[in-house]
Amino acid sequence: MALTTYILLFRGVGGPVKLPVAELRAALTKAGFKDATTYINSGNALVRSSLSREKTLAKVADFCKKKFKYERPIFIPTAAEWEAVMKNDAFPKKAEGKHVHAVLLADLPKPEAVKALKALSVGDEDIKVLKARIGPYHVCYIHTPHGFGTSAMAMKFDKGIGVVSTARNWNTVLKLQELARGMESDGAGGF
Repeated sequence: MALTTYILLFRGVGGPVKLPVAELRAALTKAGFKDATTYINSGNALVRSSLSREKTLAKVADFCKKKFKYERPIFIPTAAEWEAVMKNDAFPKKAEGKHVHAVLLADLPKPEAVKALKALSVGDEDIKVLKARIGPYHVCYIHTPHGFGTSAMAMKFDKGIGVVSTARNWNTVLKLQELARGMESDGAGGF
């Protein structure tokens, strides 16, 4: 049976919204997913599944609602799609990974929303939205060379972009890729 590696990106985890990593990993394993892995306590997990994306997502969303009272969007790119997110990095000359974020978008944002956010940028800050989808998602990249937390553009992004999204800094993007590659190279009957 062929297994697909999925990266589970839970939107809005942190602060009052909790998905404890040990409990999440145990719940994913109990639900029948292979190689359930979590990465830091901010809504990142990986699994290998023989189910379709839609069925995997439905199963994860169902037990997260019941067990954790988590009812926010979950993005579920495959390992191959995650590689494409990395390959299309709009800011490859960045010095390090905490000032660039890859953002998965449920829909293509309106050009005027992107323009309004860009108007808030200072200096070298920028936003770039890919025109083509990667899997079921549109992708955006945010560059905040002076820090995400001090950027008006970044702070207004979530509401300003006008579509459901979830972002990960480049360090997390790289770590999730490393974990996915490890799972696929270790897994028999693989991808």
